[in-house]
Amino acid sequence: MSNLIIFDPENPGTPRQSKALPDRLIDGDPCYKTWEQDNVDNGRIRSGIWEATPGATRSIKGETWEYCSILSGLMELTEDGKEPRRFAAGDTFILRPGFVGTWRTIETVRKLWVIVSP
Repeated sequence: MSNLIIFDPENPGTPRQSKALPDRLIDGDPCYKTWEQDNVDNGRIRSGIWEATPGATRSIKGETWEYCSILSGLMELTEDGKEPRRFAAGDTFILRPGFVGTWRTIETVRKLWVIVSP
């Protein structure tokens, strides 16, 4: 096993496919693909590539910290009580523990992510 993990967004392998949780669905019927690239410390730190089709869901981070870098597509993130923010290819942001808001995928979006859980 190598200690160097290389992400290839053009050929990430076979994804795990999923749908929005019914209690978090706001609009549409978004479908997700997740390509986990690395998993450390029994899942406490994970990273990969994620894709979502258009729709809107509640985003609730709980105690999880997440780094996101948008590779393609267009999405809007609205933290509860704040103004909506749009993100497209090249944009990077962090969702800190306690974040609650709405994730709206406008055009199918693909991102790199790193999650750190307690």
